[in-house]
Amino acid sequence: MTTRSAILRSSPETPDEGDKLLDLYKNRAELKKEFARLREEKYQLQERIKEEQGVTARLQQKFEHLESLLLDPEWAHTITVVYQLRGLNSKCQRKLEVFAEELKQQRELRRHGQTVAQWREVQLQRVAAIEGQLGEHRAHLQALEEKLQSGQNRSGRSGALSGIFGRSKSSSRDKLVASIAAAKQREQDQLRELEKIQSLPEPDQPGLDVPTKRTINIMILSFAQQLWLHFSADDLAALAKEANDRSPGAFRYGTRVECESLLERIRIRAESLDNTTAVADVLQRRSKLISESAMFHNNDETVPDTGTVSTVYAIDANGFVKKTDANLLGQNYWGLANIMSR
Repeated sequence: MTTRSAILRSSPETPDEGDKLLDLYKNRAELKKEFARLREEKYQLQERIKEEQGVTARLQQKFEHLESLLLDPEWAHTITVVYQLRGLNSKCQRKLEVFAEELKQQRELRRHGQTVAQWREVQLQRVAAIEGQLGEHRAHLQALEEKLQSGQNRSGRSGALSGIFGRSKSSSRDKLVASIAAAKQREQDQLRELEKIQSLPEPDQPGLDVPTKRTINIMILSFAQQLWLHFSADDLAALAKEANDRSPGAFRYGTRVECESLLERIRIRAESLDNTTAVADVLQRRSKLISESAMFHNNDETVPDTGTVSTVYAIDANGFVKKTDANLLGQNYWGLANIMSR
């Protein structure tokens, strides 16, 4: 009976066994959390693979469609024109992007220069004020030190009376010494303050404010109109935008001879663009005309309402202005929506 009871009686757990069991539970919980994370990551990757497969399938369809068009003699010349027009559109967009970036950098540098100049002026005023206080303080300190030295000299000459007036003189001298020590401490404090001010770094370049961004955007519109006007005679601006926005199979530019004629016009106008420099005076005058009618939705808006800047201004060498209705911003010519300063 005793042996059977001993067998059935459960032995008590040792502290080490309890810790091991607790660790097992913790490890199991961590493994479950890691498994759930990996399962979620797996699902996300599977969804991403499906999306990429869809993109690849659409690109493959476009490639096969383009290939079939190029194999068709009636379409091959049209496809060549489409991609030349797309190249023309990209060229104009790059020019506009470079112009916009240079304009932004110029205004940022100008504003930063103004900010630094104002900061330096304030710094000079602060330094001058502390140096003035320091000069006055040093003069006061020198006067205290001279007074102490004078008192010590008189004390040396009147040694016979020192016993009678010694206590009074000692008290005055101690006060004077304390005043000198305090004055020297204030001088050190002022020197540290001066060093702190002189070691301050220049302010970082501030962001452009709303009025400046509006001015930049008006100038960008002015340059965009300049590009549009350059290609408007042959209607190449509209053709380039259309070619960029639609698929190649949506166009027919006529026979091989007609396509070659169009290609030659594209080449001539593109080359003349490289040799043409936008006149700053014309851009400034056009931007002024644009700004006179430009309106914004609210005080924080930097891009004008498209309907208020839908007039293109052609300015000839004699200063004569010709107006044309063309909403370049609303139709997003040359990718204007992404180039505007926000």
